[in-house]
Formats: sequence, structure tokens, C-alpha cells
Amino acid sequence: MTLPLTPSQTVGPYFTLGLSAANQLVPADQPGAVRIGGFVFDGAGEPVPDALVETWQADPDGSFGHPDDPRGLSSSFSGFARCPTSPDGSWSVVTLKPGALPTPGGGTEAPHLDISVFARGLLDRVTTRLYFPGEAANTADPVLSALAPEAAATLVAVPVSGGLRFDIHLQGPDETVFFSV
Repeated sequence: MTLPLTPSQTVGPYFTLGLSAANQLVPADQPGAVRIGGFVFDGAGEPVPDALVETWQADPDGSFGHPDDPRGLSSSFSGFARCPTSPDGSWSVVTLKPGALPTPGGGTEAPHLDISVFARGLLDRVTTRLYFPGEAANTADPVLSALAPEAAATLVAVPVSGGLRFDIHLQGPDETVFFSV
């Protein structure tokens, strides 16, 4: 006998209970530190005040702070940050710009952050990437180059006073590109 699948649960209004936020990977005054932030918007263009944004990235040498990285641990940099959105939908992290990553085919991926967003109404997290503006490697990045220019533009942060801005649009005409992982 095969039973039907159980329906997925939405993240719910209380999903932040027990989750700690660590949105500062390095001190803001550390050389090379960059503040990256923006807003999370719903399909109507309204801010999402109760989302959780997680980032995962390589260190400045392009290695991950994880024992499964085949290149080995190069530093104690964790590469993981978590930030709940504020009532105005804003989020931010303070981090270091990651290095380029090797691809299985011998190429490289441009420096980027992997970003997951958890929010009410989502059955699962949504996952995207944040790329750095003005990177020469962006033109050859296998992910960015596979997208139409207007779609790729949703993945590139914008320079602002004090850092970079990266808005995440969950739906609608300005929807950020999300990936199935």
C-alpha cells in the first residue's frame, strides 16, 4: 500500500524561534570588509518584515570554511551569515568579498554569495546568488552567461554609499532569478 504524500507546511509565523542571527562575519572596520544589504519584497512590491536571509560564501581565497571542501580548510572564515529582515523588510551582512571558485570543467565562477530566503507563505526556501558589480569574471561566469541580460541583472548588486545593495523580489515584474537546488 502506498500512501499519498503529506502536504508541505509553510514556514509559518514562528519559524524564527530558536534561530540565532549572525550577520557580521567580520568586524565592520576590518580591512576589506563590505556591508551588503537590501530589502526583501513580496509580489505586490511590499516589504517582507519577517523573512530570514541566509548567505553562504567562499573566503577571499575561494575556499569554503567546511571540511568537505576538496581544497581543504584555508582559514577559520565560516562563510555563513543569517539575518532576519527588519519591519521595513531590510537585511544586511558584513563580510569579505569571496574569491573566484573553480568549476569542474577547469573554468571559474565569478565571486558570489549564495543566498537563501525563508518567509511566510513559502513552502521551501528560495535560493539565488549575489554577484559583485564591475567584476571582469562576471562575463564568463557559467551561471550569469546562461541567463538573458535582464535576468542576469537581478543577480548583480548595486554600489551604494557604505557598501552594496541587493534587493530580493520574491515575485512580480522585478522578480529575482531563483535556482532549483
